[in-house]
Amino acid sequence: MTLRFSLIISICTLLACQSPVSESQQLAERISQDTLLQTIKTMARKTVQSGFNAGDGYGEVWIRDYNTFITLATEIHPPDQIKENLRVFFRLQGIDGNIVDGFIAKEKATAAEGGYVYIHTPLELRFAGHKNTVETDQESSLVQAVYKYIKKTEDHSFLQETIGNEAVATRLERAMDFLMQHRYNEQYGLLWGATTVDWGDVQPEHSWGVYLDDNTHYAVDIYDNAMFLIALDNLTAMVPGIKAKWDTIRGHIAANCMRHLWDKKRQQFIPHLYLGESPFPTDFDESEVYYHGGTAVAIEAGLLSKEQVGQALGRMVANVKESGAPTIGLTIYPTYPAGSFQNPGMYPYGYQNGGDWDWFGGRMIQQLIRHGFVKEAYEQLCPMLTRAVENNGFYEWYSIANEPKGSGTFRGAAGVLYDAIKLLEDYAETHHQ
Repeated sequence: MTLRFSLIISICTLLACQSPVSESQQLAERISQDTLLQTIKTMARKTVQSGFNAGDGYGEVWIRDYNTFITLATEIHPPDQIKENLRVFFRLQGIDGNIVDGFIAKEKATAAEGGYVYIHTPLELRFAGHKNTVETDQESSLVQAVYKYIKKTEDHSFLQETIGNEAVATRLERAMDFLMQHRYNEQYGLLWGATTVDWGDVQPEHSWGVYLDDNTHYAVDIYDNAMFLIALDNLTAMVPGIKAKWDTIRGHIAANCMRHLWDKKRQQFIPHLYLGESPFPTDFDESEVYYHGGTAVAIEAGLLSKEQVGQALGRMVANVKESGAPTIGLTIYPTYPAGSFQNPGMYPYGYQNGGDWDWFGGRMIQQLIRHGFVKEAYEQLCPMLTRAVENNGFYEWYSIANEPKGSGTFRGAAGVLYDAIKLLEDYAETHHQ
């Protein structure tokens, strides 16, 4: 009896140990055989092959977009073409270290009342730049983009290339210095910007809403600071000699994010920490609003534990169900009330006020995979991929009814979905037998 009992126990233990491996292999097999993934990869490559502007609704090359498809672009385009776009941003860099949002051919940079104020420098004769001053992510986006380029190509010599008598490495650090000197709030030890929705670039007080002005309500949010943290990690990996200085700053920013922006009771990041008054109606409880995009970027910055990542996913899925949104690319939930923004496109579930964006949903998928939620990531990714096929392309955002909106051939969406699929494929290759 003892021998038989021991044998049974041994068999049960063996089966128990094999069960998780079997599930992993099963998932790996599903991923390996999913033709939809290959279809989307082909579509993404074609989309990024066709240019570098954000999408067919934009004439400019934007750094926040370029940062999210530069890895794929480097697989398709010659390295020097990828570098030349980066060089343009450095040539247009301000004396104070700031980085423009985007650049466009000078002949297309037509000044118009209420439009962009174009930036010109002697270093760049072909392109003009512009900067949405409500944002605080351009500098961080450029650092991240250079890091991704070098990681993909191993072209470390680019850091020593001189642009206007300054090495690229020096210019990168000056971009980070700009944020500390011109966008740092001493009281909270965090970066500030204008009040926008999550990662957005539209403030409430103006019909367009992309420039700081006398009506701006200044605030601190998680997106800007998480992007800065990622950029600092990237910068010190590329230029180890400055690690001591920036690691100290990184530690303070990370700690202050959790001290001032994390709502322990609700287990979420607060939308805004105002440096003055809120621009929103007093009867609107903004503390209830959950920011999907900023949360995804905060996870990428390493601010949340695996348990908290799982909780974030649960909250996003619940928000999708309650709102009726198509995917976890849903920007925020609940939305800001009608009339909160003078920009007419910022209606509830419109554009950045609750629109559904693959551009950020895909980033959350990547973080789920990296934190071990592979099955969940695969399940949440599929609706994003399905609608790309159904609509024959990557759109800027989707309505609550899953209707494509905004710019088509949106390269940022193509880039993040492509990168998510590559992570799934890496998982499948590792676990497939």
